[in-house]
Amino acid sequence: MQGLLTTQEAAERLGVTAGRVRQMIVDGQLPATKLGRDNLIQEADLKLVEGRKVGRPPKAESASNKKQSSAQKAKRRQRT
Repeated sequence: MQGLLTTQEAAERLGVTAGRVRQMIVDGQLPATKLGRDNLIQEADLKLVEGRKVGRPPKAESASNKKQSSAQKAKRRQRT
């Protein structure tokens, strides 16, 4: 089967783990064909996820967290 990659092969090409590739498939970011217990990915489809941002997105700060951190900063200033 030319042009088809296993999750492990796709992971090596993308520089991520096989688990991350499986998660991209589940999330709908990477199309794949299920063959038995394996997912097969078309080599051309790797371009769909090459430009993705790596890592986790930053946590959004809620208003209460911002107030709390400002209060903490004020306490630190008073100590010095």
